[in-house]
Amino acid sequence: MKDSTKEKKVELKIMPYLSYNRNLKVMLGIIPMANYRLNANDSISPKSMSGIAGVYTTNGSYFAAVFNRWFFNENKWRVAFFGATGNHMSQFFMEDVDVSGFYDYDTNTTMVSAAVKRKITESFYGGITYTYSFFDTVYEDDVQPASKTKTNAVELNMLYDSRNSQYYPTKGINTQIRLITYPEWFGNENSANKFISNYNTYFPMRQNNDVLAARFSGQFGLGDVPFEQQETIGGKDIRGYSEGKYRGDGLISLQGEYRYNFNRKMGLVGFAGIATIYGSTNEDFDWDAYPGFGVGYRYNVFDGMKFNIGLDAAVGKGDWGIYFRIGEAF
Repeated sequence: MKDSTKEKKVELKIMPYLSYNRNLKVMLGIIPMANYRLNANDSISPKSMSGIAGVYTTNGSYFAAVFNRWFFNENKWRVAFFGATGNHMSQFFMEDVDVSGFYDYDTNTTMVSAAVKRKITESFYGGITYTYSFFDTVYEDDVQPASKTKTNAVELNMLYDSRNSQYYPTKGINTQIRLITYPEWFGNENSANKFISNYNTYFPMRQNNDVLAARFSGQFGLGDVPFEQQETIGGKDIRGYSEGKYRGDGLISLQGEYRYNFNRKMGLVGFAGIATIYGSTNEDFDWDAYPGFGVGYRYNVFDGMKFNIGLDAAVGKGDWGIYFRIGEAF
């Protein structure tokens, strides 16, 4: 008799993408994803994951991407690769013009990133990442000069990861420190640096059926940060902002989320948080408080492991957003 519990070598899912926000409008796409083990005899490494994505939005934006996360050699090595290209039609807020308000911009983007991490001691990893980016941006009414920006970034990072799962942790800590540099000698027009720190922690609740998760994030731009690489409130830090109004050289946020699972395949989440920014072209935005809160739905797409997709609805300060999720927010 066939063993129905035998693990599949490759589990493939093709997922539709449907979302909406006030900036990009309706977003439609398709995302094939697969999880698998690089070595069938390695039961210590988490399953690896690969996927591609294609998304079109009704404001005229589009992008295509490939993404991979590989774990091997009993989780001693972690490798990631990401590539994307597309056209992003968005908006930003300006006060230092004749008429203050939102102005559209159009950016053609190409990005490729490769990362390698090596286990140093138990739960502790160190690594390096290289990212190439090219942005070709034009602005409505020439409120800023059109620009073509090419960057080559080198990132050094340290990671402490004691989570019991890569894709749906119920306990443990995931904290990371990242130093990203854009030196002139590496082909960058201007020198700039970013310092990013994240701290995520997870607590099992309700007899291990649910999870309480908390996150602190600090993203600090140093030097001449290009417009396209500024931080914008919205998305992971903090949900509830989709207009692209609040952006600056740095962002600090704190949030919490309760993940309620009412059966094996489905669940609900409730979340709340607060953020602030600095280095905005609109000085009145600096160091103000930007709260956000909302609810969401989750569905486990894979049979062999816990990995959710879902939809979040959130409200912010004079703004709101709807977010399609692939995996958890953090």
